[in-house]
Amino acid sequence: MHEEALLRDLVRKALEVARQERAGRVTRVRIWVGALSHLAGPELEARWTHAVRGTALEGARVDLELSPDRTDPNAEAVMLRSLDVD
Repeated sequence: MHEEALLRDLVRKALEVARQERAGRVTRVRIWVGALSHLAGPELEARWTHAVRGTALEGARVDLELSPDRTDPNAEAVMLRSLDVD
């Protein structure tokens, strides 16, 4: 499933950034969601909670920026914008 692949990649990237920052815990994650990504806000949040269970990302606040632009070159993407870490 395309959506699952997007989510796995996003989690992998976020964990890599957390490792690079030597973070014990991530407190906030900012995610940009393309208009054609097929991951709606509530659906992404629910899947995210399950995907990050047991990781440094568990419990972090998730801020979603939902793009309405269907013509954006990244409209099918979900991208990590930033992390806040402890």
